[in-house]
Amino acid sequence: MKLKLTSIYILSIVLISCKSEITKQEVIESNATYQNKGRELVSKTLDKLGIYNDLLERKDVVYTYSYQTPDGKKDISTEKYLFDGELSYGLYDKHERTFPDLTGQIEQGYDGETFWLRHNGETLNDTTRLKRVAFNRPTNFYWFAMMQKLLDPGLIYDYLGEKKINNTNYEIVKISFTSKDNKPTDIYQLYINKETLFIDQFLFTVADYGVVETPFLMILKYEEIDDLWIPSKRLYKKSNWEADVLEGPWIKVNWSDIKFNNNLSKTDFTNM
Repeated sequence: MKLKLTSIYILSIVLISCKSEITKQEVIESNATYQNKGRELVSKTLDKLGIYNDLLERKDVVYTYSYQTPDGKKDISTEKYLFDGELSYGLYDKHERTFPDLTGQIEQGYDGETFWLRHNGETLNDTTRLKRVAFNRPTNFYWFAMMQKLLDPGLIYDYLGEKKINNTNYEIVKISFTSKDNKPTDIYQLYINKETLFIDQFLFTVADYGVVETPFLMILKYEEIDDLWIPSKRLYKKSNWEADVLEGPWIKVNWSDIKFNNNLSKTDFTNM
């Protein structure tokens, strides 16, 4: 029996619980009039990088995802997303971080209602493993679409001023989320390059796991694909709120072979 979304959905590192379902009718255009400087700056950035409607127009994406931890363990997967409904699929050829006890290929999917897992073509219904899938699928999707989702409903914007880092001038915008039941929510602190309008780096917390006082710093490198700027190379590690990184190696994330408009359909995300 497939495990229902409502029974296994868990909070992810990127605030999946705080995201709103996006449809073509709900997309907020980035040229809207805003009431505070922080949101205005984010809007100008998305005018350059692309808004969520730009992803919806491109229908879907397929790319290769590589994630390496400081101890050298690596995941390599072929990721597929359908932007309308935020459907997600990953085929793992290497999974030293994700289910390292399994030998051979693993597949994870979210079809809009359920999360599912296959190992060498055989469906696995282990509740513990499916909870991990329920973490991975929305998390990977959110990381890919994060920039375009920075104008989602429910976000709170605070302008924190300017700062020069390594001879680059930045505008700093703090983004937080409306809280349910006074629960702590995560924080993003964006460093917007005044010259390019790119978000060169950002700080983020993981409130659900107690990572608040010592955030992570994510550094981004972009490439232009199909008229969108995609932050396809990423490094992150522990930092402080002044964006001074702490000792220790970086976590490395790389997206390659990114292709939009692959004629994917909902059946491509179904456990068949």
